Amino acid sequence: MSATGLFRGRLLWFDREPEGAEDTAAFHYVEDGAIAVADGRIAWSGDWSDLPEAFRSDDYSDYRPHLIVPGFIDCHIHFPQGQVVASYAGSLLEWLNTYTFVEEQKYGDPTHAQSMAGRFLDMLLAHGTTTAVAYGSVHKGSVDALLGAAVARDMRMIAGKVMMDLNAPEPLTDTPQSGYDDTKALISEWHGKARVEVAVTPRFALTSTEAQMEMSGALAREHPDCIVQTHLSENHREIATVAELFPWSKDYTDIYDHYGLMGPKTLFGHCIHQGPREIARMSESGSVAVFCPTSNLFLGSGLFDLDKMRSVSPHVRHAVATDIGGGTNWSMLRTLDEGYKVLNLQGQRYHPLRSFYQATLGNAQAIGMETSIGKLKAGYEADFVVLDVASNPGMALRAETVSTLSEELFLMQTMGDDRAVAATIVSGVTAHRRDKA
Repeated sequence: MSATGLFRGRLLWFDREPEGAEDTAAFHYVEDGAIAVADGRIAWSGDWSDLPEAFRSDDYSDYRPHLIVPGFIDCHIHFPQGQVVASYAGSLLEWLNTYTFVEEQKYGDPTHAQSMAGRFLDMLLAHGTTTAVAYGSVHKGSVDALLGAAVARDMRMIAGKVMMDLNAPEPLTDTPQSGYDDTKALISEWHGKARVEVAVTPRFALTSTEAQMEMSGALAREHPDCIVQTHLSENHREIATVAELFPWSKDYTDIYDHYGLMGPKTLFGHCIHQGPREIARMSESGSVAVFCPTSNLFLGSGLFDLDKMRSVSPHVRHAVATDIGGGTNWSMLRTLDEGYKVLNLQGQRYHPLRSFYQATLGNAQAIGMETSIGKLKAGYEADFVVLDVASNPGMALRAETVSTLSEELFLMQTMGDDRAVAATIVSGVTAHRRDKA
């Protein structure tokens, strides 16, 4: 086998969540490394001096002294919200009604959706994100546009049209039957095509009747290989309103449980205000709590409490995400920075090695793709990002005193943004280069 792409630089990837810098068995770090790519997958990785003769070439991308890590994975992001980021509002429901629902109505126009799909993916790539789990608008065409654009880029993407038949403007509502039919059609047309998948996506219990929740559960049962994505326990007023809509429920989490929407394929955005019973049920079901720090801070929703979750169950699953456009930055580096601060405010330490594990292999595990993405290992899909620790003057100044890998990672997550992304490689092809952007 000959390589169709060869890349040189420092390499870092993880086999499991590290306990700290001394836990070197959890990760691989290669000071002068090589990645050989063939047919969109990693054919070989390791020390440059050990590169097999079959992969050697004078034609290679030399990214030394930059660091190459697996592509970032964003587990919760809204495709139609790229142009509502930084919209002034005091809380979730004000923000939804004033800006977001207005913007999402535009995605009923296929031309607009197609135009924005390319720009959305370009923004992800510029920030080093190679895989995302995205919400479309209520319009089936929004997901057609996004997944079509992802296929054209050979990019891994999971997306679903939101289902909502309550508490939303009439142009943004579907019906239980149409939401079911549109999602079935998307699954038939897109799920498993190239590198894209379809997610079952009831927006949240606040915007769905019991009939629609029943239909969502039916979709999850009929398509157990599909991810389910929704929102849970983000805002106190939201929680109170949901309790009024579903007065029979034990709590917010119980509503999703009742309709069969919990399980290892389910991603629950936010999970800030859950009680011990809810956390225990999350852990028992294998459901994933998705930490969205920039959004939670911007909308004043609250602080994600990882230690509280782990005190109830040490095995509760979690992920991290930008939540564009409630989230305030497309960058997973900025997201990790704000996540560190949220946890630190509560006396919880989170080592930078754990942060980079979470944004790569940890998030791959959250979406059940840890055997395909999240590592720089032979057989894995060739999605990776090249990071420059001295990409802006402030970082370059601080980098002069950095002496360890952990210090470098912490500098990148604390001060880095899209400028730190020197290149993004998707399926072995350079999809973004900072010097040509």
